[in-house]
Amino acid sequence: MAWFESPAAPFWGAAIVAVLVALIAGLGDRRRKRRADLDRVGLLDWPTLQMLALIAAAIFVILALHD
Repeated sequence: MAWFESPAAPFWGAAIVAVLVALIAGLGDRRRKRRADLDRVGLLDWPTLQMLALIAAAIFVILALHD
């Protein structure tokens, strides 16, 4: 049986996607903090998005290990 046929495979995939979203949010926050024009505000709250993605990744890993 291949690893992608296991019942936990969707959870591992979702965890990987959540970690990637967290990394992108971290880069977005770094870019926001280093901007030259302080009057230009962004649309997204990068730190909140990063924390939510990390929490989601932790939940998906727990679900994948539980399966």
